[in-house]
Amino acid sequence: MKQEQNYSPEHLLYLRGVKKKSVFVNVIRFAVLLVLLCVWELSAQFAWINPFITSSPSRIIKTIGELYENGSLFLHVGTTLWETLAGFFIAVALGYSIALLLWWSEAFRRISEPYFVVLNALPKIALGPLIIIWCGTGSGAIVFMTVLIGLIVAILNMLNGFMATDENKLLLLKSMGATKLQILTKLVIPSSLPNFISMLKINVGMAWIGSIMGEYIVSKAGIGYLIVYGGQVFKLDLVMSAVFILCVLAAAMYALVSLLEKLVIKNRQ
Repeated sequence: MKQEQNYSPEHLLYLRGVKKKSVFVNVIRFAVLLVLLCVWELSAQFAWINPFITSSPSRIIKTIGELYENGSLFLHVGTTLWETLAGFFIAVALGYSIALLLWWSEAFRRISEPYFVVLNALPKIALGPLIIIWCGTGSGAIVFMTVLIGLIVAILNMLNGFMATDENKLLLLKSMGATKLQILTKLVIPSSLPNFISMLKINVGMAWIGSIMGEYIVSKAGIGYLIVYGGQVFKLDLVMSAVFILCVLAAAMYALVSLLEKLVIKNRQ
């Protein structure tokens, strides 16, 4: 209430309009999802589609319930989740650090940037056999694949953010005698926060792609393992259930990054 007292009536009216529009969008999103699920379920029930091939929401819920009852649900979800989170945080930390080094040293940046571009274009799945030889057939290979897919994306995104710093502000700090470290900490890093959030959002998807791709190649448990196993034995309900769980987990992780973005924007304001 105290914060609202600082706003003019026109601004409060505008804020209420923005809030109403946000609520409207969220309601429509939920309604569209609900309609799609209902159409899918009815199509399967009335045999408009073959439920053996396409599954249905009720069959997915039943399959997830069976996984829970036999005690394997949290094993597979937990396995993929920790592999994804480990690969995500390692890729982000390494990518950010390497991007800082590239910004700090122009010579290092000019020498290595073409190699990063080429590595980014390389299909990582082609390195699957080598990764198995290097890291073995355990979770280490899957985490390595996740890091490999997200690392170059993190480096290039953050480097672009660092290099996009306002030249006029850079010249101003240099004219005032600021050191390179002061320029980095006082200007470059704070101004690259939007790029950092954008990089996190991109790497959420990259991390899940990497972990599932790694589990396709080598795994004994995980969501990717369920998808591969379900496809091999034609248990398509299991495949669709694993995909549904994957969508929920990826959406939750993306929502956390979006929440972080709101907190960062709020603190900067």
